[in-house]
Amino acid sequence: MSQNDAQVAASNADDDTERRRLQKRTLAVVVVSQVLGGAGLAAGITVGALLAQQMLGSDGLAGAPIALFTLGSAFAAFLIGRITQSRGRRTGLGLGFGAGGVGALGVVLAATSESVPLLFVSLFVYGAGTATNLQARYAGTDLAPAAQRGTAISVAMVATTIGAVAGPNLVEPLGTFATTLGLPALSGPFLLAAVAYLAAGATLFALLRPDPFLVARHLDSGSSTPASHPGAAPRPGTGAYVGATVMVLTQVAMIAIMTMTPVHMRAHHHGLGDVGLVIGIHVGAMYLPSLVTGVLVDRVGRVPMAAAAGVTLLLAGSTAAVAPADSLGLLIVALALLGLGWNFGLISGTALVVDATVPENRPRTQGTIDVLIALAGAAGGAMSGVVMSATDYRTLALGGGVLALLLIPVLFAVHRDRSDAPARVD
Repeated sequence: MSQNDAQVAASNADDDTERRRLQKRTLAVVVVSQVLGGAGLAAGITVGALLAQQMLGSDGLAGAPIALFTLGSAFAAFLIGRITQSRGRRTGLGLGFGAGGVGALGVVLAATSESVPLLFVSLFVYGAGTATNLQARYAGTDLAPAAQRGTAISVAMVATTIGAVAGPNLVEPLGTFATTLGLPALSGPFLLAAVAYLAAGATLFALLRPDPFLVARHLDSGSSTPASHPGAAPRPGTGAYVGATVMVLTQVAMIAIMTMTPVHMRAHHHGLGDVGLVIGIHVGAMYLPSLVTGVLVDRVGRVPMAAAAGVTLLLAGSTAAVAPADSLGLLIVALALLGLGWNFGLISGTALVVDATVPENRPRTQGTIDVLIALAGAAGGAMSGVVMSATDYRTLALGGGVLALLLIPVLFAVHRDRSDAPARVD
């Protein structure tokens, strides 16, 4: 979509009815892409650690896949934010999902050839899909009224549930399918990821017209409110920094515990079906509650829901720590709480960031924050294997839960700044 097309769409969107129509169309396209993207997302977190453990023969390096594709996610988030700022959501998100699909194909090839260097490079590229899946949540907010931004974020996220829950529960049939093709069983989920990510990218690139960010930017440029610093993008408000901190801490806690759960389960003789069930429920809890969470974020407030994230993650870590290794039920409860706490943190943190930015700085800021989130996830993934090797799963789980509580004092900053209230409707 050209800049002129965006100007025409923005002119039409001055009418509230037309703006609502564009918002509904944007959400519909994002929903389709997120259903597909969710299936691609599930492969890495379900069997990535197991594939590395199999190829490397070491529990200490089992967290490497999470670390690599979250590092790749960081790099991709930076690029997507810059591309979106200049070219729009359609181009940035479409290219990101395309790169993720290429990376997934590389993982399959690496597993088949038993090439560890290719595995590491491919996992890094595969991380672009994870970054894009997260960045797509922002597309739903570009044309949303300020008082409905939490709900708009949640619509984009809940759509991920279908693919993300189906993916882990297809581990065994996908493994069987892969072996019939002469491929390693653990490469099966990455075959699904390749198809899903490439399809998601094609959907966004073809159908996200008019581009919601370009329309929002032209609407903002026509606003009667002058920029405080003409010619320069304004600085984000305090809420953006607080929202970033909330998302970073919840990401570290979630990734650290989630990464080692499959390894912990396999060490205590749980089958791949059990692993897929636990991770499937965990991923479902990450995304399925989003519609309720989004409404709560809009009505109860950003800060209370961010605080709820810290408490929920502590409960998750504590439950995982006390659960007997052979107790599938308690592991399901712990990982469900882990996903729910992450959901609270991501939606409330995202809303804080959107409220504290304007179109002139929004995608660039969002991309930078998602870089920090991805780097935090990489650190959590890498350190989880080291901590578990040096201590045990219980220590790791409890430590992750306690870490999440650090976000509580951070929330006082946004409370004092009164940034919890939504920004004006653009």
